[in-house]
Amino acid sequence: MRSSKRHRRLASLFLTLATACLAVTAAPGAYAAEVEPAAAGTYVALGDSYAVAPGTRVYDNPDDACRRGPLAYPRLWAQQHPSYAFVEASCSGATTAELQSRQVPQLTADTTLVTVQVGGNDVGVVDTMTHCILTIDDKDCVAGVEAAKAIATSNLPSALASAYASVRAKAPNAKVVVVGYPRLYTIGGTCGIFGLSDTERTALNSLADTLDSVLAEQATRAGFTFLDPRGAFDPHTICSHGETWVTSLEWDKINESYHPNKAGHQYGYLPLLTALAG
Repeated sequence: MRSSKRHRRLASLFLTLATACLAVTAAPGAYAAEVEPAAAGTYVALGDSYAVAPGTRVYDNPDDACRRGPLAYPRLWAQQHPSYAFVEASCSGATTAELQSRQVPQLTADTTLVTVQVGGNDVGVVDTMTHCILTIDDKDCVAGVEAAKAIATSNLPSALASAYASVRAKAPNAKVVVVGYPRLYTIGGTCGIFGLSDTERTALNSLADTLDSVLAEQATRAGFTFLDPRGAFDPHTICSHGETWVTSLEWDKINESYHPNKAGHQYGYLPLLTALAG
């Protein structure tokens, strides 16, 4: 009888100890569930119209001059990485000077990822393309392109160096990705004789190449990573046989023309950025 009581007491003691151990083991997990997870980082997007929504035709507010929208590659990356805080500073029409004065101040010391896509407006890409569309003589278009390329190689490097230095000063620990511009045309493709001539198309492609070369060089000098979109976009440019990732001339929506469309952001820029930033 005494032996039976002793066994019951021991069994009760072991049960109490086991329950206490389980409570201690479970406590950290229970506590973690009650604590908000810390943000994985902060992503700030800087840039011009290529980094926002022109070409997608979908805007947060069509009357907003910055023309931001949900289908641009920075937004898409942020949507795929919800643990990151996201700041969209990019604005259509931005130059390097405007980026420094209006966008860079939105960076902070704890920013972990920055994309920078700027430079096209500094060399007058929009005016150059408009000139090529309206001119009759190929030589006039080529001359305008050569003038823009001269600005890209003479004035743009110092402007980019200054902009990149300000980015690094405001976000000293961030990974910075400098984003380039695609070529627009497939030469000898499906467009035939309509629209611009292949001479004009070739000239405009060379402007993209010059611009990207300058961006890549200055990115390297700053210790940043360059994202080159040309290889990915080339099979999908205007006059290509594949799905087109950039918009052609759209007379009803001039400001949509010659920008990445929905597919260009989703299948062009987004995978390239993901490969570099995770």
